[in-house]
Amino acid sequence: MARTVLFRELGGPEVLRVEDVATGEPGPGEVRIRVEAIGVNRAEALFRSGHYIERPRSFPARLGAEAAGVVEAVGAGVTGFTAGQPVSTVPAFSQNDYGVYAEQAIVPAAAVLHRPDGFGAVEGAAVWMPYLTAYGALAEVCGMRPGDTVLINAASSSVGLAAIHVADRMGATPIALTRTAAKKDALLKEGAAAVVVTGTGDVAGSVRAATGGRGVDIAFDAVAGSGVRELAGLVVPGGTLLIYGALSGEATPYPAIDLGMPALAMRTFLVFETTTDPDRLRRAAAFVTSGLRSGAFRPVVSRTFGLDSVVEAHRYLESGEQIGKIVLTVPR
Repeated sequence: MARTVLFRELGGPEVLRVEDVATGEPGPGEVRIRVEAIGVNRAEALFRSGHYIERPRSFPARLGAEAAGVVEAVGAGVTGFTAGQPVSTVPAFSQNDYGVYAEQAIVPAAAVLHRPDGFGAVEGAAVWMPYLTAYGALAEVCGMRPGDTVLINAASSSVGLAAIHVADRMGATPIALTRTAAKKDALLKEGAAAVVVTGTGDVAGSVRAATGGRGVDIAFDAVAGSGVRELAGLVVPGGTLLIYGALSGEATPYPAIDLGMPALAMRTFLVFETTTDPDRLRRAAAFVTSGLRSGAFRPVVSRTFGLDSVVEAHRYLESGEQIGKIVLTVPR
């Protein structure tokens, strides 16, 4: 039996329960992992509350796609992994099919990566989803090049910080948007070329001032909603407005017509575009691993909670106070 987070109805963090569940053996193409740490992501809060891109098919439902631990067993047909190896999982499956908020988890082998040497479990649970999202969106989809300028909102999130680091490493210029001035110094320290506080002043004017009046090549948007109009107006002709989240909870308009039909590419992105494509995942993993080894990349962990404190961890996630990743630790 393994301590496992379940929820039996949609709702707030309080619906989460830690229960004893039999894990079983991995099937063909699967790996069983002894979980040591779990990355907490906004997708899990949305899935738990019924506002994600898919809803739970049945109850009790599980949570989680990002974890670090040690391989315990492998199913038929699995190669490249043996018992005792330290690994991480990446979001490459539906939470309706698998969940890693547990002491033990069975996941598809295709969603497992070897953990880089020298990285502990907390770091291994905090690094992959942010960097695979940022690299996949900015490099693979938007084709970010040296000299490009990237506007990043929700910049203090784990993905926002990873986007700053990826832009810096690729020779682009990251401009961070944040709701509170309290996070400005931290974002500058992480490598943002400029930080614009959205709660005060003229956001568009500040972004244009930071770019010498030119605007940005890429707007990397985790918020969506009515704010896309302002972001779209800041993108240069031929640039891209890429939406990878919907934190606003609002309907999102298509602003190009209102703006006079500029040469603007507007599209959505999910990390699954990277993690479920073997070639993209291979390139992304190589890029991220190189950055970790050089020190250009690093996981930024805001706070850790024990597995039994999962309700408090989700409340902290929804508070928006964090800078970086929230991680659940699994005591042995």
